[in-house]
Amino acid sequence: MHTIVEYMKRNYKILLVVVILALGLWSFIPKEKNDPEKDKLLLELLTFVIERGHYDPAVIDDKFSKGIYKDYIEALDPSKRFFLQSDIEEFAKFETQLDDQIKNKDLSFFNLTYDRLMKRISESKEFYKEVLAKPFDYSIKEEFNTDYEKLPYAQNIAELKEKWRKQIKLSTLSSLTDKIKLQDDLKNGIVKDKTPKSASDLNKAKELNNAVADKASATLVAPKSFDQLEKETRESSLKSLNEYFDFINDLDQNDWFSVYVNAIATRFDPHTNYFPPDEKERFDVSMSGKLEGIGARLQKKSDYTEISELISGGPAWRGKELEAGDVIMKVAQGNQEALDVVGMHLDDVVKKIKGPKGTEVRLTVKKVDGTIKVISIIRDIVEIEETYAKSSVVEKNGIKYGIIYLPKFYIDFENNDSRDAGKDMAIEVDRLKKAGVEGIVLDLRDNGGGSLKTVVDIAGLFIEEGPVVQIKSAGRKKEVLYDRDKRVQWDGPLVIMQNSFSASASEILAAAIQDYRRGIIIGSKQSYGKGTVQNVIDLNQFVRGGTTGDLGALKTTTQKFYRINGGSTQLEGVSSDVAIPDRYAYLKMGERDIDNAMPWDKIDPAEFNFWNKQSNFDAAIENSKKRIAESAKFKLIDENAKWIDERNKENIYSLNMDQFKAEQSAIEEKAKKYKSIADYQNTLKFSSLSNEEEAMKTDNSLKEKRDRWHESLSKDIYVEEAINVLDDLQPRIAPAIKKNLVSKSKKDKLVKS
Repeated sequence: MHTIVEYMKRNYKILLVVVILALGLWSFIPKEKNDPEKDKLLLELLTFVIERGHYDPAVIDDKFSKGIYKDYIEALDPSKRFFLQSDIEEFAKFETQLDDQIKNKDLSFFNLTYDRLMKRISESKEFYKEVLAKPFDYSIKEEFNTDYEKLPYAQNIAELKEKWRKQIKLSTLSSLTDKIKLQDDLKNGIVKDKTPKSASDLNKAKELNNAVADKASATLVAPKSFDQLEKETRESSLKSLNEYFDFINDLDQNDWFSVYVNAIATRFDPHTNYFPPDEKERFDVSMSGKLEGIGARLQKKSDYTEISELISGGPAWRGKELEAGDVIMKVAQGNQEALDVVGMHLDDVVKKIKGPKGTEVRLTVKKVDGTIKVISIIRDIVEIEETYAKSSVVEKNGIKYGIIYLPKFYIDFENNDSRDAGKDMAIEVDRLKKAGVEGIVLDLRDNGGGSLKTVVDIAGLFIEEGPVVQIKSAGRKKEVLYDRDKRVQWDGPLVIMQNSFSASASEILAAAIQDYRRGIIIGSKQSYGKGTVQNVIDLNQFVRGGTTGDLGALKTTTQKFYRINGGSTQLEGVSSDVAIPDRYAYLKMGERDIDNAMPWDKIDPAEFNFWNKQSNFDAAIENSKKRIAESAKFKLIDENAKWIDERNKENIYSLNMDQFKAEQSAIEEKAKKYKSIADYQNTLKFSSLSNEEEAMKTDNSLKEKRDRWHESLSKDIYVEEAINVLDDLQPRIAPAIKKNLVSKSKKDKLVKS
């Protein structure tokens, strides 16, 4: 059983060799809270398991020590608003000593940093209260740099107070300008006085004015003065910061020690993590597949909470406003005042966003292009059904094609009767064949991975028997996983769509299809680049007698996988045969952008034969590249991507209201240029298969979901190009394309000669 899962979806496989080696090593762990002996034992257990179970464990030396030091200090104070430069100078003495401290179970560095952090946090409680006690003067010309990584630490308390003042002023200035703009829009009638009674009414309200329609739920009242609005923003910031420090006060020394342990674990590679007991419990819940709330996965980036993924079928996905990469700045419950969540712990942000089905949450988000938007979402239960494979018939010029969307490679090894991506894909392919399609698009965009077994099964639907993926464990010969079924369920034209968020198992399937020359891969320049396998190890199995509480778990990298051509997908991912511009093209979001990611390498190729039943394979690729190069819409998308990259590098904000407004207006005006990208409409016709059409007669929910999906597909320029490629792969038009390719080939020869 092999399972590869991106982010936090992992299998529970026990490393037998580690269990055997560790048996009897630990029979007792002290039960006292914050007991240093327990912390020492956890360090010993962690390094023992990683060094014996990791695919390629890093040497615990001075270089390793420096990495731990950097990551740990950044985790404790990401925006440099607690520690002073003098603290850092004191900590820096340990920069190359942490490797020795780990080996000797010495906790002096952790104790020093923990005690100092508690002292600085206690002092900072008074800073923000003092800052927010009186109105800000927004007429002063000053600015604040949010590039915390490059900013120096404060030299003294006075400098630290000034940093707090500017951080808070920027937050309140942003809120105040939003309030003023909203009030002006209300006054000018852009947003009408209406209180939505349902999610449907709320959606109608959004249509009045997308930029501020989330505020339509508020009853129109008399305009407030500038002083009133200014006071409200300070009161809101005070409330948010009070809650933030209340949360910090709830953390005990064990919580902070977990941060230190994780700084050690993640230095082995980005996917090796320690799960303290509470996180282990949440991990167990996520493995069950039950999702509720808004249907979005969040991740922490410095002081900010970022949307990492939208769950298909969830409220956020259905709303079409929230996107991966959006940063959550504030959270409001219904019509209540929005609370600033910048700097809040991720768990606390999640608690504020989650809530009962049918209730409203309003998120103030910073989009990837730098614009600020308030998004209203009605909470709901995210049905597991929408994480399964689904298909649709696509009609172009009277010709039928099929599209299958696979959000992840799911399987339940404990229940043979449960849904399985491999089995479901076979069913969808069969249904599309019966519908008379002449080509299939398999959409793997945003698919973060899953079961390796299902990858082999799915690849087998499209190829004759042969290898699909190669796997290597430390110190062992490679293992090759084969499709041994000679049947080919679909032998017609095939296109696979991927993007920079397609990872792990998705990359294996795309690589296999590409190596066999079985289908054409189109999408982002390259996929994510995760070519490693992780196992989750319950640390409690190493303790005799059960004399302690839950120790949590360790997720560690145990294997690497390789394409059948011998190359790894690690770092490099899978390069698309046809690279299409997208808005994330220039942002650093892949495995290759992580400093301690495992390296790319290559092993011997497996024996396999090319698929030789597609005569116009190369011609279709060239034709697609030509269309993209000549497309004004794709040129605009590429221009937008470059602008987003530029905006992402801008970190200096004016704290002068007039200048701040001017800067935000300029951003919004520039963003208007790219609005037509979202308004794009293709000419394809999408329809559900007969089995779903029948089910929709009694299931309105299914009909709504499929209507929304088809509406989304009808605005998808990437799907349109995928269908164009299928069209070019049709045997009926091969001669015309072949002629063009021959002509191009002759020109190439003339140039070379």
